[in-house]
Amino acid sequence: MNAALPRWCVLIPCLNEERAIRGVVESVLALGAPVIVVDDGSDDRTPAILATLPVTLLRHTQRLGKGQALRDGFREALRQGYEAVLTMDGDGQHLAADIPRIVAAAAACPGQLVIGARLLDKAQQPKARRRANAFADWGISWGCGQPVADTQSGQRWYPRAALDLADLPAEDFVFEAAILIAASRELGMGVVAVPIASRYPATARHSHLLPVRDTLRITAYTIGRVLHYGRVARSYRRSHTAPRVIDSAPEGSPALAPMHGTR
Repeated sequence: MNAALPRWCVLIPCLNEERAIRGVVESVLALGAPVIVVDDGSDDRTPAILATLPVTLLRHTQRLGKGQALRDGFREALRQGYEAVLTMDGDGQHLAADIPRIVAAAAACPGQLVIGARLLDKAQQPKARRRANAFADWGISWGCGQPVADTQSGQRWYPRAALDLADLPAEDFVFEAAILIAASRELGMGVVAVPIASRYPATARHSHLLPVRDTLRITAYTIGRVLHYGRVARSYRRSHTAPRVIDSAPEGSPALAPMHGTR
């Protein structure tokens, strides 16, 4: 276990999140974590709300997709000297209250990618979304050559080596799958899950993910990667064992104050 966390920040990509973005950002700031927000061309009140908050704000003048928002956020984090990034969505589905457990898992498993996996209260998920997520986990885990819980979760800890994969040629929602696969295959990076609750409030906006188009794109990309790396049957066997899950902050994990860490 590392004696100290790397210097890290929270990255929030967002698009038209006027309902939730203030509460999301303020809850993270209350933990003492520095925040970078990438606004992917919002045309509601999101930019005006963010302008009043003490965050680093990047804004696309037109919509470039979640992949480019994450890519630009990674680059800005590295420019500012951060060595790790914790991502979360701006729609309120992810809670700042889960951040300490994710950070504790990152401290216990240095150099590994940590996912806030929606393993709790799964009955909250719409049935169609639950089936789609299960299919994605099955396929993307195969692409990774290791089991990954909740491959569609946007609440993730990315260590420095993963941030260096920002230039991967993948866009929009495919980018998050591409990072998982490349980190697993090219870097030999492990993936750890921290259970979080599934949250689908009735007042939430509709997902920006287009179920048919984006699922087909992610599937096509993943199949290509499985074939590229070869040893297809072996990868399948290795990927469909139980994923590694850490249920709570490990005993003796380092203090999380200051939240952004030092090194």
